[in-house]
Amino acid sequence: MSGHSKWATIHRKKDLLDQARGKVFQKIAKEIYVAARGTDGNPDHNASLRMVLEKAKAANMPKDNIQKAIDKATGASGGEDFEAIRYEGYGPAGVAVMVDCLTDNRNRTASQVRAAFTKRGGNLGTDGSVSYMFQRKGVIVTDKTISEDDVMMTAIDAGADDFNVTDEGYEIYTSPENFLKVKEALEEIGVTEFLTSEVTFVSNMKTSVSEEDSEKVYGLIEALEEIDDVQDVYTNLDE
Repeated sequence: MSGHSKWATIHRKKDLLDQARGKVFQKIAKEIYVAARGTDGNPDHNASLRMVLEKAKAANMPKDNIQKAIDKATGASGGEDFEAIRYEGYGPAGVAVMVDCLTDNRNRTASQVRAAFTKRGGNLGTDGSVSYMFQRKGVIVTDKTISEDDVMMTAIDAGADDFNVTDEGYEIYTSPENFLKVKEALEEIGVTEFLTSEVTFVSNMKTSVSEEDSEKVYGLIEALEEIDDVQDVYTNLDE
């Protein structure tokens, strides 16, 4: 009986992981659709699409899923019409939260985001209330298969702004403009494992909170990420 229970538990965990992965892929597919719509679908001609495809690769999104999203965008005559909306506010303990959405129904999204903030101890702010605390940057995290000196010098020579060594690997920050150039330079010296590879928002004003409040902030993040229209959630939590 215990063996059956363990097997069932493993399957439940796998199902939850598959569901979470599927949700991530759906969100990225929406970004691909928006970036590719009205174009020939060739990332060589579309910098925005190239950025999103890097994000898709970093998430291990299957090539078939990526191509389907591009084909849907380039083959659509009417198609879906997504609007980009940003919500700003504060979570528990005053942690700044910025939420980027793609939606075909502004009222629905606003209601769901507001409800998540309210139920999780936060509150929505006005436009610009927290966005000044964030800066758009390229973020690349690699493993340590290549020597620190080689990765650091290659990244800096290619235009990286910052380089850090963490327990997981090497953390590299770039301007959005230099992101692809730095990543391609790293690939040329043999870096193949990218734990993170995307242009995102990074906070330049971190907030430290207690462990209890930190858990509450993560609860808000999870609630927001469960909303289908939410693409990305950024905070200035000092982790």
